[in-house]
Amino acid sequence: MLESLEMQEDDTREREILHEVSLVVPVYQGEHTLELLAEEVAPLTLSQQTPGGRHFRVVELLLVHDGAVDRSADVMRRLSSRYSFLRLIWLSRNYGQHPATLAGMASTIAEWVVTLDEDGQQDPRDIGRMLDLALDQRARLVYASPTNSPPHGFIRNTLSDFAKWLSQRALGRRIGAFNSFRLIEGEVGRGVAAYCGANVYLDVALSWVVGTAQHCPVALRTERGRPSGYTFGRLLRHFWQLVLTSGTLPLRFIALLGGFSILFGVVISAYVLWERQQHKIPVQGWTSIFIAVCVFAGLILVSLGIIAEYLGVAVSMALGKPAYLIVSRPAEDLGRKL
Repeated sequence: MLESLEMQEDDTREREILHEVSLVVPVYQGEHTLELLAEEVAPLTLSQQTPGGRHFRVVELLLVHDGAVDRSADVMRRLSSRYSFLRLIWLSRNYGQHPATLAGMASTIAEWVVTLDEDGQQDPRDIGRMLDLALDQRARLVYASPTNSPPHGFIRNTLSDFAKWLSQRALGRRIGAFNSFRLIEGEVGRGVAAYCGANVYLDVALSWVVGTAQHCPVALRTERGRPSGYTFGRLLRHFWQLVLTSGTLPLRFIALLGGFSILFGVVISAYVLWERQQHKIPVQGWTSIFIAVCVFAGLILVSLGIIAEYLGVAVSMALGKPAYLIVSRPAEDLGRKL
């Protein structure tokens, strides 16, 4: 009886705690979307109640200027003068979504960190439900799990689903489906941002330090402003970065492929030798030799290419290539007085 009362008291005290949240938004083409996003976040800076009865509030919204291609910098400055909770972070150039997110995470101060996109697809009001799930399950990482398909078109959605499936199955991922709408324990997020090297896929880095992740069902909204800036080529590079930083499994696959190639060559050689001794086949010409050379030379070149990619990533880290660099102003302000 006493234990039950103590548990109820602990639960009551836990629900009276005010949980603070930092929001991180990478900005690349947010000229037409950032103002609406800031308006949505503003009410969340007051004490809110989650569906589970817990209290939370957003203490800061960090906008990370990732070499934006539009007038996002002007919009960011205007919003900063209007909202006291808004903080601006300028990167020296365009590094990409994941490095920009890391730069924002490294600069946060709150107990929890939430990352989301600038395009308005993700609703900041879902943070309360994600926080409930994290606290109920004692989870350090919660991903939003869309209940509807992203508004990108059939081909892109199919390729995205395949990439995520491959990362979970073939690459040995342990955190399940992932996307850019995440709730991360602040200490974990800042630690990953501090130690994560260049070219490392953010969700892979999180999987190194978080055993499992929870997934909260949410509904995606229609994109605001411009369509996504991710072309097929950029998406392909994004996926290749995921493959290279997910571990050494592709290298093991190369070794396995080489073993099968050797076995295949031994079996075919034995078969040809037996057939030749039985006088069942004539002496072959150069065609079969040429085909075999092309096939195995292709396998060798592909294998060397993958190994070279791994070496390139390792060399970049060894030379100290930064994942990002925070500066005091965007490049378009150079030449102006601070």
